[in-house]
Amino acid sequence: MVLSRFWLAIFISSIVFVVFGLFSGNSYTIDYILNGKKDDKILVSEKYLNQIPVFIKDSIEKAPEQTIVINKNTKDLDTTYVFNKKTVKIYSGVQKSDGLLPTCKNTLLDIILPLIAYLAFFCGLMQLLIDSGAAEKLAKKLSPVFVKVFPTIPKNHESISYMTLNFAANFLGLDSAATPFGLKAMESLQTINPDKDKASDAQIMFMCLHAAGLTLIPTSIIGYRAAENAANPADVMLPCILTSFIGTIAAFLIVGIKQKINFKSASLVVVLMTIIAAIAGLLFYINGLDLIEKNFFTSNLSGLMLVGIIGFTLVFSFINEKKFIALNTTIFDAFIVGANNGIKTGVVIFPYVLTMLVAISFFRNSGLFEIISNGISFVFSNIGVSKEITDSLPVAMLRPFSSGGSRGFMIDSMRTFGADSFTGRLSSIFQCSAETTFYVIAVYFGSVKIKNTRYTLGTMLLVDLICVVTAILVATWFF
Repeated sequence: MVLSRFWLAIFISSIVFVVFGLFSGNSYTIDYILNGKKDDKILVSEKYLNQIPVFIKDSIEKAPEQTIVINKNTKDLDTTYVFNKKTVKIYSGVQKSDGLLPTCKNTLLDIILPLIAYLAFFCGLMQLLIDSGAAEKLAKKLSPVFVKVFPTIPKNHESISYMTLNFAANFLGLDSAATPFGLKAMESLQTINPDKDKASDAQIMFMCLHAAGLTLIPTSIIGYRAAENAANPADVMLPCILTSFIGTIAAFLIVGIKQKINFKSASLVVVLMTIIAAIAGLLFYINGLDLIEKNFFTSNLSGLMLVGIIGFTLVFSFINEKKFIALNTTIFDAFIVGANNGIKTGVVIFPYVLTMLVAISFFRNSGLFEIISNGISFVFSNIGVSKEITDSLPVAMLRPFSSGGSRGFMIDSMRTFGADSFTGRLSSIFQCSAETTFYVIAVYFGSVKIKNTRYTLGTMLLVDLICVVTAILVATWFF
């Protein structure tokens, strides 16, 4: 219900804002909101040639393609004049994201189809884990801990192994693997959900822990920083780990209090301390590496772990081939069955993802998000928050809505202020330490057709806020 109302709120408010802007004269056209593409120039006016300043008129007439660009610098918006068919079209600024119709198209081509491919492959692997008995053995090993965190899950339930693989993939920054494992976990949890239309306690806990995004190897962030010529692309690695870890603990405590989980459980305390010790050990090890060693470590660990998971699954399946024969199938055929299930899951979640992304696209292109973002930055700057922090806030604000949009702001901040500036580094930490909340809710709950997400959205947004505050404190401490 909360998600539905929020979706309606941003969609309807954006439409009202766009229509008001058009009829009040603040905007010239709304076509770009419907048909425009990201980074396209925005048409702001159209005039006859004799209505524009003389010096511009003379320049246009002499220009090779009767097109000129003025104010061409990095701090101001370019203004482009194009003379064609007796009128001069004036463009200023660029579009923040794809329009409504291109978003519909790109959701299918750029998001759903690649996601279906990932789902097909990893769901095939998961089917091998199930049929070979590996998932069952993993669930038995981890049940003593998981039943404390997820008390409504039966002991040795298969969802435990799927959640473990999802968390492991997130730890290593393997987004392509994390999503299929997570969707399989949600499907498995749905089988024990007494109310199929309403999110269960276990599903909410899993979603919030997943969304906190505990990351040990932020490979993509390091890659973007390297592309922007950072002196040490991996220097944000430790802040990313600390911020995402604190966010994960916050998510666990918030949901745990709501669900009355016993935090004094000995096994739970042992596991928590083990995780803290492991993270501390990793931080200590990485801190002792030089620049080349850090780059080598971060660029290879995640890949090796993924190859290790694939190799283990295949070898374990081969060793336990008799189990496949008992099920009247083969390892290859079992993989195909799992891949087919992955494709079906991708088809199911497509409408949910489309619905959310179209609303977000409209919200961004309407200009309403920019006004809110600028307003918040203005308030923070007037209460003493440094400009270096306020310049990076758009990344934090957009992260719950759009990973691509916030990534664009992150790259832009590195290019504008420098990859090694405080703003560039803080933007990178923001990007790494939170999840695309609305997209994740649409994908995960949409895959099992849950309509009532209960307090999931509010909790995830609160965790996002905690991650933002933590990121600022950690970045200030480190840099």
